Amino acid sequence: MLTLLRNLRRIRTDIALPAPTRGRSLAVRHVDAGSCNGCEHELTLAMSPYEDVQRYGFGIVASPRHADVLLVTGTVTTRMREPLLTAYNAMPEPRRVVALGDCALARGVLAADTEIVGPVEALLPVDMRIPGCPPSPPTITQALLELHDASTPNREGRRPPPPPRRRIQRSR
Repeated sequence: MLTLLRNLRRIRTDIALPAPTRGRSLAVRHVDAGSCNGCEHELTLAMSPYEDVQRYGFGIVASPRHADVLLVTGTVTTRMREPLLTAYNAMPEPRRVVALGDCALARGVLAADTEIVGPVEALLPVDMRIPGCPPSPPTITQALLELHDASTPNREGRRPPPPPRRRIQRSR
């Protein structure tokens, strides 16, 4: 374990990661609603020591009851509809939902089938959309930081206005 921590410190020094400037953390619950796992690989890379999203206070949690953010990948399938709604309803307020990847935004290969419910927006209110097939780890990190800044109170104790919700037009 000490070797791992020593190597992690060396890697952080070698790639010159800047120190975190944010004070509050966000717990992220990831749900794969029916993806090809490309987004999961990029999310894993974003959590790795090279990109190191944890230095900003982001962590993946196992239970939606502990989560501030529900991060959904993939087109929502009929079998994942109920588990996704269950995870969302188990989250404490205020809840944030992030749709990660083109499939979650209804831009992917899987568009219309009897086993597909559709994009995440069809079931849940989406606060942040991260396009890409798959999005790169820096893109994921930047989007999560924008969501963090939008949900963190400023010095006066007021939250900035939420980002405008854009409608995604489906291509058929």
